[in-house]
Amino acid sequence: MDGFTIGQVAKQANVNIETLRYYERRGLIPRPRRTVANYRVYSSDNLRRVKFIKQAQGLGFSLQEIKKLLALRATPRARCADVRTYAAHKIEDIDGKIRSLARMRKTLEKLIAECSGDGPVTQCPILESLDSESSLVKKLNRIERRSPYEQQTKG
Repeated sequence: MDGFTIGQVAKQANVNIETLRYYERRGLIPRPRRTVANYRVYSSDNLRRVKFIKQAQGLGFSLQEIKKLLALRATPRARCADVRTYAAHKIEDIDGKIRSLARMRKTLEKLIAECSGDGPVTQCPILESLDSESSLVKKLNRIERRSPYEQQTKG
């Protein structure tokens, strides 16, 4: 048989077999041809595409974004600048996540500073804060729901 079985592609691309089936359903990889016995037979292009998807995921691209990148790749008139724009937007997303994680860390540090670790759990300031209407956590959540532009302009 020329081509790869689903197990061979999964192993070489370091993904689960179900991941390959999912990629097919989502249209990220073309449906492979089938044998007379109805087994999938993947091409080397399929394998390369799955590896591309995993690499892109490793850089933080969502499957929807990867589908757009793959579409650009298949568009003869697309320019490298188009892909560069996607990558630049991904950096903006990553920077926003870093800011969000830094706020979460700062909030947790404040909560830890308020808690001596002594006393019963029923009087734990961390748990009380999580339960409180005016807690630091709720303030953090309000900040998180703002757009990146609002976060930059309002601090």
